[in-house]
Amino acid sequence: MRKVDQDNFLQELSRKNEKALEYVVDVYGGLIKTIVKRHLRGLTDYQEECINDVFLAVWQHSRSYDPEKGSFEKWLGGVTRYKALTYKRKYLKRQQAAGLEEIQEPGEESRELSQLVEELSDETEAFLSCLKEEDRFLFRQLFIEEMEPDEVARKNGIKRENLYNRISRGKKKIRRHFPKTGQEKGGADYERFI
Repeated sequence: MRKVDQDNFLQELSRKNEKALEYVVDVYGGLIKTIVKRHLRGLTDYQEECINDVFLAVWQHSRSYDPEKGSFEKWLGGVTRYKALTYKRKYLKRQQAAGLEEIQEPGEESRELSQLVEELSDETEAFLSCLKEEDRFLFRQLFIEEMEPDEVARKNGIKRENLYNRISRGKKKIRRHFPKTGQEKGGADYERFI
């Protein structure tokens, strides 16, 4: 097996050389851990699982990295932020499903939960800021409220085909503003919308 270093680790990752993944763990593990801990502070039960998911995503999707759009480190930071936001959402859904009143008393956990909800909202709004207000509304309905496309079209008085066209144009605009290397304008959840 070939020796893996800075010059060839991406090529070796795409060839599914496990040594390349070990290289990423050794060289970029600290960065990943720092980003995950910053985004999932207070959610220590989720941190290790999230870190493992980041490495799995790197293993499975390393070919989606485009060096022309930025450094591997930035791309990896974007993947890590995305995974951390996914875990925040997962935590919030579990809390909501269990009934917040039943599982926690007012206090520190309640404040942390409120802070998480606010962070997700702020990051999502920063992410959608490149769109017109009417398109942001459609994206919120489809991707955050998880409404069915037919329902969104009906509620907004537009044809389903027009909805798909607007979403398609919005996705292209998001791709231009937030390359896959990360989210320079707020760190919101890129992969969720494209």
